[in-house]
Amino acid sequence: MTGIRTIGVIGAGQMGNGIAHVCAIAGFDVLLNDISQERLDAGLATIGRNMDRQVGRGLISPDQREAGFRRIRTCVGLDEFGGIDFAIEAATEKEAVKRQIFDALCPKLPQHAMLASNTSSISITRLGSGTDRPERFIGLHFMNPVPLMQLVEVIRGLATNQETYEAAIGIVGRLGKHVTNAEDFPAFIVNRVLMPMINEAVYTLYEGVGTVESIDTAMKLGANHPMGPLELADFIGLDTCLSIMQVLHDGLADTKYRPCPLLVKYVEAGWVGKKVGRGFYDYRGSAPVPTR
Repeated sequence: MTGIRTIGVIGAGQMGNGIAHVCAIAGFDVLLNDISQERLDAGLATIGRNMDRQVGRGLISPDQREAGFRRIRTCVGLDEFGGIDFAIEAATEKEAVKRQIFDALCPKLPQHAMLASNTSSISITRLGSGTDRPERFIGLHFMNPVPLMQLVEVIRGLATNQETYEAAIGIVGRLGKHVTNAEDFPAFIVNRVLMPMINEAVYTLYEGVGTVESIDTAMKLGANHPMGPLELADFIGLDTCLSIMQVLHDGLADTKYRPCPLLVKYVEAGWVGKKVGRGFYDYRGSAPVPTR
């Protein structure tokens, strides 16, 4: 990993700005990319607030905060990725979108650069096969929120070489996070277990077994979960939950992974969770209120 100094992050949203944040604090130079300066400015503002929280909790010093923030620069186009050693795609969980990004990105990257996807469910082998460097392509699935969560799933594609794997492990270690190796099957480990649970909670709501509040309370007090499954779905994003369930259903051809029709309906309504102010809870008031 000694040659990796500069990391490029494509996507300044919830996951991308978190990845940029932890990479910068760990001492990497970071190039953060998105489709507009407005999105980049919003991502930088989030990074600044989250770094301030870390200072307030004594997790980093004010000097570390300032040095880390200065290591992040932004760009709207991809031309500046010619100086990147390791690129991490952190766009929406849609395979077509990710493929478009890789098609545009790969010609800009230097030949030695390695490429990772932060996908939470899509085949690394398939994504890598569509690039010009499948042997230097790997999955790095960070957990949300990235600055707080300690786990990163590392997923090798069929063509991923040992050098790329070792570089990825080295980066994750330098970030101070724990590696879990996952095989390249739909949704890997965390979401293979988590998303069917969330989907079943939505079915429980859909079938009238419980209300939003009773389902979440039951799982928090009855199973000692820190968040109820419907609250967690809102935090993740119902559109992301639906995309992952669709990957599981299509990839494993098992009816137990069929997305709940109510989850589909919420996404169709645009009620995709906390990021838009409404999902299974309405966040537009002083306190969240169940929507069902």
